[in-house]
Formats: sequence, C-alpha cells, structure tokens
Amino acid sequence: MRTMLTAIVLLLITVAAHAAEEGGSAAEQPVGTAFKWIHFLILAGLAYWLFTKYLPPKFRRNADEISAAISKATAAKAEAEEKLLEAAAKLASLESEIAKFRAVAQREAGAEIERLRIATKNDVEKIGVAAKGEIEAAERAARVELKALAAKLAVDGAESLVARQMTPSMQEALINQFVQSLQGRPN
Repeated sequence: MRTMLTAIVLLLITVAAHAAEEGGSAAEQPVGTAFKWIHFLILAGLAYWLFTKYLPPKFRRNADEISAAISKATAAKAEAEEKLLEAAAKLASLESEIAKFRAVAQREAGAEIERLRIATKNDVEKIGVAAKGEIEAAERAARVELKALAAKLAVDGAESLVARQMTPSMQEALINQFVQSLQGRPN
C-alpha cells in the first residue's frame, strides 16, 4: 500500500516537472488544459479507487483490533473489580475472623489452664500419699531399729550384769546343772 502511494506521488511530481520544462505554451492551449483536467481526473479516480479498495479493509482490521483490545480490557477490568470486591469482603470479614480466633484461643487456653490445675492437684495428692507412705515406712524402720537397739542394749546390759555377778563357783554350778539336764534326755 505504501509503495503504491509512493509511486502515485512520484508520478505526480514527474508530471509537474515535465509540464514545467515544456513551458507555458501547452498550458495556454485549450486542448492542453483539457488534457490536464482529464489527467487530473484519471489520477484522482485512480487514487480514489486505490483508497477505497485497500484502505477500508485495513481500517476495518484496525477497528476490529481496537474493538478486541477494548473488550479484553473491559473483561480484565471487570475481573479486577470482582477480585477487588472479593478482597474487600475478605478484609471486612477478617476482623470478625480474628475475633473468633481470639475467642477460640482464649477458651482453649482456659481449658488448658484448668487441665494443668487439675493435673497439678492430682500430682500434689499423689506426692502427699507417697510422702505419707514413705514417712510411715521410715517410722516402721526406725521402730524396728529402735527395738533392735533396745534389745542389743538389754543384751549388753544383761551380759555386763551377768558378767559382774557371775563368779567362778556359780559358773561351775550352771555348767553341772546343764550337763545333768542333758543326761536325762534321750539322744
């Protein structure tokens, strides 16, 4: 299309240059003027025909491309506005969701605190029972140890008493008495 327009413009320039070289004699004649008008009408008709044949489809394509771009842009704008509305709705509901999360977290924290309190109370009771059992066991062990100590002291005291009171003649009498008790028994 551009080459065609360039060729027409060059043709017009060439015709104008050729007419200028010939001088004014041909232009002054009525036949020359008629040929100039005929030549102008042919060129104008040719230009009109070229413009009506090739430019409308090009303009139509450009218009279609622009229309398609406008419809795409409109669709994109509508989609963006829809997303904006969704985001605004989510943002509006965000505060209520945060409040719900806080309430749930507080309930769960309260339940956890109560569970820990009960577990601690149970542990304290178990420790108390275990400590009471250990105290009783230690008390029994101390009583047994005390009885053993008392028995040992009693034996030691009796031994020292017997040792002080025992004389050699008394020892001999006890041994003889023991031997006689053995003789009276059967094997």
